[in-house]
Amino acid sequence: MSPKTFIKDLRRISRTSFHKGAARRAKDDSTSSDVDGDGRTTNGTSTLTLDNCSSSSSHTTPPPSLPTLSSSYLPYLCKAETSNHLGPLPQRPVPISSPSSRSSGAVNHKVILIYGQIGDARNPPVDGSVTLNHLNDSFPSTTWPVRESHFKALLHLVPGPNKVRLDFLSKKVANATAHQSVISVNYLPMINCPPLHLVILLAKDSHGQFDTAESASKKDNSLDVAVRKFRMAAYLWQAFTQEQMYRNNFARRSFRFEEEWQTGTISSKDAVSHQMRNEAKIHVIRCDKTVAELTELSLGRGHAPGRNNELFEIVKAALDQRFMPPPGQKSYVTALILDNHFDSKLQSATGHARVGTADNGLELAVFGSRGLQSYPSCIEEVVSAFTDCARPDTGPLANGNNECGSNWEMATASLGAHLREIGRVFGCSERESGIMSHDYLRFNRSFTSWEPYCTRTKEQGLRLCLAQDETSWHRLDALRFRLHPCFRHPSDPPPSSNGSIHVWAVDSSKILLTSMSGVAFIEIYTDEDDICIAYFDYMNGELGNSNNGLSKQVTVTEDEIRARLPENRKKARKLKLVIVSGSLCSHTVEDVSLLKAKGSIIKLPNGQAGYRSNNLGFAASLEAPPQDLILDSAVIQTKLLTSIKVHHSPSAVNGIEFCYEDATSQFFGSQPSQPAIISEHILDTRRGELLTGFYIRAAHKVEGLGIITSMGKINGVYGDATAGVGYVLLSSSSLASR
Repeated sequence: MSPKTFIKDLRRISRTSFHKGAARRAKDDSTSSDVDGDGRTTNGTSTLTLDNCSSSSSHTTPPPSLPTLSSSYLPYLCKAETSNHLGPLPQRPVPISSPSSRSSGAVNHKVILIYGQIGDARNPPVDGSVTLNHLNDSFPSTTWPVRESHFKALLHLVPGPNKVRLDFLSKKVANATAHQSVISVNYLPMINCPPLHLVILLAKDSHGQFDTAESASKKDNSLDVAVRKFRMAAYLWQAFTQEQMYRNNFARRSFRFEEEWQTGTISSKDAVSHQMRNEAKIHVIRCDKTVAELTELSLGRGHAPGRNNELFEIVKAALDQRFMPPPGQKSYVTALILDNHFDSKLQSATGHARVGTADNGLELAVFGSRGLQSYPSCIEEVVSAFTDCARPDTGPLANGNNECGSNWEMATASLGAHLREIGRVFGCSERESGIMSHDYLRFNRSFTSWEPYCTRTKEQGLRLCLAQDETSWHRLDALRFRLHPCFRHPSDPPPSSNGSIHVWAVDSSKILLTSMSGVAFIEIYTDEDDICIAYFDYMNGELGNSNNGLSKQVTVTEDEIRARLPENRKKARKLKLVIVSGSLCSHTVEDVSLLKAKGSIIKLPNGQAGYRSNNLGFAASLEAPPQDLILDSAVIQTKLLTSIKVHHSPSAVNGIEFCYEDATSQFFGSQPSQPAIISEHILDTRRGELLTGFYIRAAHKVEGLGIITSMGKINGVYGDATAGVGYVLLSSSSLASR
């Protein structure tokens, strides 16, 4: 038999054997149950729905189960695999699952939020519980309530493959232990982006205790308990954020934490078994002020923003001594002031500051511990913390905004408000909805399937909390996170070092926006608004590219801008734009109408109109007249530009001199009162080298300047090469203006 004949026969025999084996399996399976294409069994049982248990590092489209784009809740049914049941099947149809298996992609954070639905929507809802069993014994099993067939749970992961079996149990359903679903998740820890540091700040004479109800035991407010509660809060913030990013088609991104090897606290069982885990590190730092001094500083200015806040400066000084970041390196920190005590004489809580700001490379959010007693200290306490209707003491734990009428309200208000300040650390501002608005008071709904009675609204809470009932990060916040270095993903391309933005008014009433790192989004404001009310989204949105890239050049018109506004704002007199690039650099156009004003247009010698871009820096004197310079070489073809001289000091650029072959020159800028450094770049005219633009380092003034030619590189930076922000000015008309 020839080799060719042998291979042909082997292939034919193998195919026949396969079909025979499949037929036997189908015959055997027909005696138990049949599974249709949607994963529903036709013998009376139905699947367990997992709406949010899969994610891929490169996946940008959420499963069709997500109800964020639809008013109806349409479950995504996991495809079931026929397998041996643990017990006999029920004799009548019930809306629960047969064993199923589902594999997911990779996630990059330790704790993820999953939610789903038990049974078939065509059948009556059922209550019960779902138990998460880690098949590799990497974490103790946890049990989560099922309300009207819906559940939410937090899933703890260890690096590498994780296989978890979900068991449904209900007193109303016979043999409920037969109804299972298995999911597989691969956890790849993030290590290539800066962490968010977690800090508990103490006064130098602090006893390390936080306020609790008078009936609470003293051991319930110790520093050790505070550390465990703060760590669990951090994982709630992280899980919430990655779920929101996933719903915005940005994969399961979130900020990461610095970690350390220690006795685990995420599970309450770890302390008993002395299980060691790699968990978020909590830095405990003492400042150089006493409790009395912190109290005096915080009274009357607990909400004072900005760097002038003395309490903030005290926290900053303590952190600088601990972290000592090198120059140019940013650190992201959220600090919990533990000595946030109630003053019985003043009937006020002290030491409670909500600040989100940045200074000298430190991005810092500060928050008090007034609501810490209501936080969960481990994953098993999450549901009870958000459903505890007990009333806190009216004294030590009172709240002037009526946000803490019960323990669960205190937990959601404090956790949500603290997350809001963390949002400011990452560049977010006030929004019309979401966490950065008053919607943070719905933070609890992301972790529970129902909501108890709310004393703040004097209403019974939601009987069933679905995705559309939860709070969220606003789309603009999600866009900002997608580009932030703390949210970088292994699949992201390297960030552009040049995030400068330029705005040009061009013909036909168009506004041209250019950026080397791409235009990410545009916020629109009117003269009546302090909060963005409309925006253009160029990232995975209706205006984004099909390849998820960012356009380096975008054109808009005033009519298109007004079309985005609500009806009561379309005729606003003044329109303000904040343009954000792919490097999170921003540029503000205070008034769109001024772009088409006479001062923005210059008449060129050939009769055409030239358009000015946005200013870089400001004139040395406000009384100095604006200056325009049209290069002779751009008008006279026989005029040859041979070199450019830059007049500068070590920290600023004073002027530019353009020198020609005929020994004439043109000067642009201001003559310095003191002798300046003159640096000259000679053009290689024999090789046809031409001036095409400038690289500018500018803040309040032009501090550095590099020359860009047709050779395609920046020929050094004169002045200060690191100050301010880098901009690239390229023009086809060789026009310089100031």
